[in-house]
Amino acid sequence: MPSGMHGDHAGHGDHSGMIADFMRRFWISLLLTVPVVAISPMFQMAVGYHFDFPGSNWVSVILGAIIYFYGGRPFLKGLWDEVRRREPGMMTLIGVAITVAFFYSTIVAAGLMEGMDFYWELATLIVIMLLGHWLEMKSVAGASRALELIVKMLPAEAHMYHGDILHDMRVDTLKPGDLVLVKPGEKIPVDGTVTEGSSSVNESMLTGESVPVLKTTEMKVIAGALNGEGSLKIRVDKSGKDSYLNKVITLVQEAQAAKSKTQHLADRAAAWLTFIALGVGLSTLAIWLFLGKAFSFALERMVTVMVTSCPHALGVAIPLVVAISTAMTARRGLLIRNRTAFENARRITAMVFDKTGTLTEGKFGVSRIQPIASGFDKNSLLTTAAALEQESQHPIAQGIVAAAKASGLSLPAVSGFAAITGKGVSGEVGGKKISIVSPGYLKEKGIEIPREAAGSIAETIIFVLENDKLAGFVALSDQIRPGAAEAVRHLKNQGIKVFMATGDNTMVGEAVSRELGLDGFFAEVLPHQKVEIVKDLQARGEFVAMTGDGVNDAPALAQADIGIAIGSGTDVAAETADIILTDSKLSDVLGLVNFGKATYRKMVQNLFWATGYNVVTIPLAAGVLYPNFVLSPAMGAVLMSLSTVVVAVNAQLLRKDLM
Repeated sequence: MPSGMHGDHAGHGDHSGMIADFMRRFWISLLLTVPVVAISPMFQMAVGYHFDFPGSNWVSVILGAIIYFYGGRPFLKGLWDEVRRREPGMMTLIGVAITVAFFYSTIVAAGLMEGMDFYWELATLIVIMLLGHWLEMKSVAGASRALELIVKMLPAEAHMYHGDILHDMRVDTLKPGDLVLVKPGEKIPVDGTVTEGSSSVNESMLTGESVPVLKTTEMKVIAGALNGEGSLKIRVDKSGKDSYLNKVITLVQEAQAAKSKTQHLADRAAAWLTFIALGVGLSTLAIWLFLGKAFSFALERMVTVMVTSCPHALGVAIPLVVAISTAMTARRGLLIRNRTAFENARRITAMVFDKTGTLTEGKFGVSRIQPIASGFDKNSLLTTAAALEQESQHPIAQGIVAAAKASGLSLPAVSGFAAITGKGVSGEVGGKKISIVSPGYLKEKGIEIPREAAGSIAETIIFVLENDKLAGFVALSDQIRPGAAEAVRHLKNQGIKVFMATGDNTMVGEAVSRELGLDGFFAEVLPHQKVEIVKDLQARGEFVAMTGDGVNDAPALAQADIGIAIGSGTDVAAETADIILTDSKLSDVLGLVNFGKATYRKMVQNLFWATGYNVVTIPLAAGVLYPNFVLSPAMGAVLMSLSTVVVAVNAQLLRKDLM
């Protein structure tokens, strides 16, 4: 495990604890806020009822103090941290607002000066801020789980040879030169070289290679790949931090750390509003004192400015839009894990797709059936092949059986099933010897390969022999995902360049690229090369979205400006991405762009409503029209609350935009 990883996991634990802490403080503060609001004279006047009892004033004082010190603690701590860093932002604005409201209210409640307390305003501000920050933190939580999921792909133990005897050893104790045995169906525990045995190995989730690769003596294998039907004896080449999978982990760590520095619109708005509120508030106090007004009057004007600029609306402007858009888009097959993705989806200029499992299904489908011998037609040839292949777990076999079942064919019984090592399978079907073999087997036996079998380089051809004579062949290929061509066309119509990056060979990549009409493709690429492709596009000024489904895509998903994971892929890809296509429909990528534009537009509108009213109310609160008009602290609070209502209603209108 690479250095720093434990620290990342601990950080993730701390982050989860912070989310739970905000949630707990929210519910407790909300519970205490109900009586504070109920006995507030301001609220009673607004609703039209009267409720009073001896000592009610001190109930507000006590509950207000608890809410301030307990519910407001994260914001007070944030205020201190921002001041210490000299980076005032949302926390500074909230911390100053609740502090001014609390101490002013306490002074009024103690009878030290005339006025109306703001305990109800203090309580509701803290509750709304806790809710807003909880929504924000929840929307981006869990990104670092990708690293844990990658690690889980490696088996904890390996079968290690001590002489001729096998012992189960922890993988992290293995060192280069050790020999291990990988049994059929097991995950390969280390990067190494095959010293004995032969088996098909599925590396699609690691390298993007869609076809299981036959591994024989002296061939390399990668930790985390899934072994097929044979046993492999492997010499350990790399272990620990030098392994392929751990290099993927490091790349994900680096890309996620860089992305965490993204600044959001609400933070910038809060910083400006902080400077304005503090500047105008203190200036108001100083100017009225300079003009000879009583300290109580000058203080009331300052408090009114601070209360009027309290960021109730700003606190919910972005999180409320995100919460609504997340719920609405989830119904359309988009799971939003990072709000930045919605802020930036409108800016996408280049889209990079993985091939296997993204643009294609990631599994074999029958593309052609060609009978050769008399007595066979397409259905009988497929029936014969599927009958024999139903005994095998190989992906090619599963593709043939699936095609037969989809055609409603009835499969006869098989006897004497046997594997032809590295070449195919054989058995008896209907009293005849049937073999399903590779082109290499035909060459060994001197059987001429039909000209029609040349086909496309993107196809895998298997040949059916009846009593050692060629009966025909079946061509299989990784099928283009439904809707892929249409999605590519619509993206290009919006001016977005569409590329493909795949671990498959160049000819396969070219065939898929040509069929889909892509702007370009990159073939035979490894995870670090996919990251470089994204970086190169970014260096050219492109705003890049990456779409993929495998472990090999995780670093590029993290590096891209927006990472999009196919929901049918690996958990690692999903946890690394900003957005998950839960229905695995590529048409949803287009929906993301459109939804992103609508969401960003609503965010900007809400920021305007959350801050724009201050242009009018802050000068009135400061007393620019005195003595003709003076905005009271209570009226300032009402206007501030009204902006929150406007923001909430405007956010709800997003539902109509996303219908």
